[in-house]
Amino acid sequence: MKNSDKRVLAAVATEPLVTQIQEFPVPELSANEGLLKVEMVGVCGTDVANYKHISDPRILGHHVVGHIEKIGAEAAKRWGVQEGDRVAMEEYLPCGQCDRCREGLYRACSFTDSRRGGLRYGNTSMHLKPGLWGGFSQYMYLHPNAVVHRLPKDVPAAEAVFTLPLANGFEWMCLEAKVGVGKTVVVQGPGQQGLACVLAAKAAGADKVIMVGRQTSIRRLQLSMQLGADAIVNTTTENLVDRIAEMTDGKMADVVVDVTSGGAEPVTQAFAIAKNRGLVILAAYKYAKIPEWDSDLVLSKSLTIKGLRGHSYRSVEMAIQCIASGKFPVSLLQSHRYGLQDVDLALRTADGKGEPNPLLVAVNPWQ
Repeated sequence: MKNSDKRVLAAVATEPLVTQIQEFPVPELSANEGLLKVEMVGVCGTDVANYKHISDPRILGHHVVGHIEKIGAEAAKRWGVQEGDRVAMEEYLPCGQCDRCREGLYRACSFTDSRRGGLRYGNTSMHLKPGLWGGFSQYMYLHPNAVVHRLPKDVPAAEAVFTLPLANGFEWMCLEAKVGVGKTVVVQGPGQQGLACVLAAKAAGADKVIMVGRQTSIRRLQLSMQLGADAIVNTTTENLVDRIAEMTDGKMADVVVDVTSGGAEPVTQAFAIAKNRGLVILAAYKYAKIPEWDSDLVLSKSLTIKGLRGHSYRSVEMAIQCIASGKFPVSLLQSHRYGLQDVDLALRTADGKGEPNPLLVAVNPWQ
């Protein structure tokens, strides 16, 4: 039987907040392409946001772990993998030739910008052949420009799907902020990205890591302590500036990272709790203007402000090594797991509108 005669099941987001199970043919592959059998895929906040604003039908899901099902000879040589190998995928499909790619900053390559017609796993129209551009599927097409990472066989899939969020944590905390021994880090927002920053900062040797959130996130605040945070601040009942001053003997934080989902207050608070000559990292889109931007405070404290997003090849490798080490209880992060037929519920749960207490929501397309 030819590949084209076989069928692949995938959950297709056909319009805003609507998912349908559809069949696709298994693509015929050139020497530069491959096919991934999806083992598990984590649901990201980006998936949730895209699900609400679908224009062309597409298969969402980009925190993908799987096994190489088929691979062309040239792709096998280029990626250093063979059929049967277990890999973690990056969402980016960079050109490999532009200045950004040559500098190792391929997340900034214009070819990966799906908002401007670029290709990216989990956010590319199914009308572009072969259609299998997302992880909410039994199989995913491996484009010649795909970025793959070999993954140890003994790492549980429930932990492996945290690779990309944790890679962001290592990128921001270690490679960008240079967090290490003697540093105090404050993380605002106890979601996936915030918890990843906690893990990365502790893995890097930070002396004190403080997680900040509201009462509505108390379960996640408590979980951060299990993952290595030294203290938490509940902003519903505590004054953030006073508590950080108390915990640091008035020195305040060397690094503050804001990964909250919305609102201006965490940004302005970040400037207040950073020490003189401290670093403030803004790593979450607000989709709104900040009305009370106090540039004088930034100037008087000689603050450095960095806007950061995404990860690099190196930080993904760091995340894989961290997870494989077993030093942190990463398995605590997965809260919900669904089959392919329940992708809509998975997305709603990740958005806080489905089943209760979501954290890391995952989909197993074979469940």
